[in-house]
Parts: sequence; structure tokens; C-alpha cells
Amino acid sequence: MRNLLSLIRFPNLLIMVLSQSLVQACLLFPDLPLLEALHFKFWLLTLSTAFIGAAGYVINDYYDIKIDTINKPDKIIVGRELSRRKAMFGHLALSAVGVVIGFLLSLKVGLVNLGAVLLLWGYSADLKKRPLSGNITIAFLAASMVLVVAVLAREDNLGVWAYAAFAFVSTLIREIIKDLEDMKGDAVHGCRTLPIVAGIQQTRIVLYALLILFYTLVLAASFYRQNDTFFGVYLGLAVLAPGLMIGVQLRRSDRKRHFARLSLLCKFMMLAGTISMLFFRF
Repeated sequence: MRNLLSLIRFPNLLIMVLSQSLVQACLLFPDLPLLEALHFKFWLLTLSTAFIGAAGYVINDYYDIKIDTINKPDKIIVGRELSRRKAMFGHLALSAVGVVIGFLLSLKVGLVNLGAVLLLWGYSADLKKRPLSGNITIAFLAASMVLVVAVLAREDNLGVWAYAAFAFVSTLIREIIKDLEDMKGDAVHGCRTLPIVAGIQQTRIVLYALLILFYTLVLAASFYRQNDTFFGVYLGLAVLAPGLMIGVQLRRSDRKRHFARLSLLCKFMMLAGTISMLFFRF
């Protein structure tokens, strides 16, 4: 069971559910009681997202067996504790359930879910090996996870788009940092990620540009709610400060352990940013 939960990245799935729940309860329906805002159809949506996310992690590990023997040999499950055939069956089953639930909810949600499944397959099989293509794909999927909640609710507001932009930029930053962390295994197996093609120094320049965009988004959000002092202080301490730390430490980072630390810091920053949606309800 522990290996299965590790394979589908269960903590990450919980964060997906949390993110969509906050979008629904805090951005789209902040004035409704929680039980009304988080209704049955919404939970079906989160279930479909979790199934598709789990399927994506499985297919990613399916294609990454050789690379993972170098990058993370102690965490290999597919091909060692779970046969590749069973992994592929699990991926297809999870994907199918996620897509079917989506179409049961609405045509638009079903199409979004189907598109996510196809992009995850394309990412795992090919796009992740190309410079920036795989990074942008995952960032786009992170943003779509926010936007699909509004698609189901048939509601739209600036807050949803702002957090979708936050998800896109922060995920793109983390994905590029992860490529820096995994350079050794990726290079051995012919991947052409940005750090391999452009080098560490040029990749730093790209990351600095994205970090500036990220800082701008956070500052714009703080300015937009300038009358909410606690919101601004929270963003400054929990989101902007870690982002600034990433920028400072990035200049001195050139080892796998350095980039692993930056990736973890980025994940904390993303989670803190997600939790900030609570300020729109309380």
C-alpha cells in the first residue's frame, strides 16, 4: 500500500484536491455555506482530477525507468515492485475513469479531462525530453486544474484567473529547477531539457526572468487587495520571501542537492500561495 501511494504521489493528489476546494469555496462561492459550495458534483470533479493526476504519475514512471535508475534509484516502483504491464493497465484504468466522470459532469469538463490525459501521455513519452516543451505542458495543466473548477461552476472572476496565472508561473519555475536537479540521468538517456541544451548559466537567466514575473504577480495581488493588511503581510512572508530566497540561492547553486533544496522551497511557496485563497472567504 505504501508503495502504491508513493507511485501515485498521494500527497500531491491531496494538494490538488485542496487547491480545487479553495477555488470553489473561496474564489467562486465565498458567501455560500461550505456544504453548499462543496456540493456532490464538485467532489466528482475533484475525484476525476485526482484519478487523472494519479494516472499521469504512473505513466511518467513507466517511461522513466531507465532515467530514474540514475536520478532516484531508491524510489523506483514500476519495473521493480510493479510490472510495466500492470502499470500501463493502471494508467489506462485511472485515465478512463477520470475522463468518464468528466463527461458525466459536462461536455466541457470531459473535454478538459481528455485533453489533460493526452497531454500527460505526450509529456511522459516525448515532451519532457525537449527544452521547455514539457515544462510548459505541466505548467499549463496546473493552471487548467484551477480553471476547470470555474468551467464546472459556470462562474468566472479575476481571482480565478490570477491564481491560474500563479499556478502556471510557479509550476514552470519548479519544473525547470527539477530539470536542473535531474540533469545527470536526463543527459545519459538523450533528453534535451533546457539545462542540457542551454547550460546551467543560461537556465539561471530564464529562471530569473520567470522569478521577476512571479514577484510582479504577487505584488500585483497584494496591491489589488491593499485594504487587506493581513493578506499583504501573508503574501510577503509566506510567498514572496521564499521566492526571493530562491532567487538568491539560485546564483550559488550548482549541485543536485542544491537544486533539490530549491525545488522543495518552491513547493512550499506554491502551497503557501494556494492557502492564501482563504483570505477571500474569511
